[in-house]
Amino acid sequence: MMPILYGHPFSSYTWKALIALYEKGVAFDYRILEAEWPQHGAELKSHWPIGKFPLLVGDDGRAWFEASIIIEYLDHLVPEPRLIPQDFEAALRVRLLDRVFDNHVMTPMQEVVNDALRGPENHLPMIVDKAKAALETIYGWLDQELAAGGWAAPSGFSLADLAAAPSLFYADWVHPIAETHANLRAYRARLLAHPTVARCVEDARPYRAYFPLGAPDRD
Repeated sequence: MMPILYGHPFSSYTWKALIALYEKGVAFDYRILEAEWPQHGAELKSHWPIGKFPLLVGDDGRAWFEASIIIEYLDHLVPEPRLIPQDFEAALRVRLLDRVFDNHVMTPMQEVVNDALRGPENHLPMIVDKAKAALETIYGWLDQELAAGGWAAPSGFSLADLAAAPSLFYADWVHPIAETHANLRAYRARLLAHPTVARCVEDARPYRAYFPLGAPDRD
């Protein structure tokens, strides 16, 4: 049975799983969560009642959810190219950065997006200001961490970069990365030029009208 991925091309966490699948050359059945395919949502909830995506059904019929866990599963299923190093210290560094990008870039970015989704009548400036301040702080930290250039971790393109690509793509739309953070800006550009990431960017382009703040005319 071919693996099945439930997700959406504009979903940041779906990107994480997609990039891993593309990097490893895994053939899969992509079931997009859109109104024109209502059965996909029902199928997703039959595997995971919470209904959040991405979710991958493996060739053994088992369902895996949470993007980082899906990538762990794929690394076991198709060991090369490895996205999580086998060396303990190197793997720990990659997993740490994965959590940094998810929790300290993606999460505050989503707070700003959620505020826009609530509408102007329910706008909460304090939440938005706090989220943008958090992004500014993590931008500064990442700018120092990425001073050496290359990918996020010394081990090469990894789970950390899979987390970084969508989080920095959308975070820069919400709170632009200042020119003073040249290392981080260059890293984001490298990510968006990477073939598997560029594929996600292009596939998501038709859905940019979904972005509640208005997608900028760039990227």
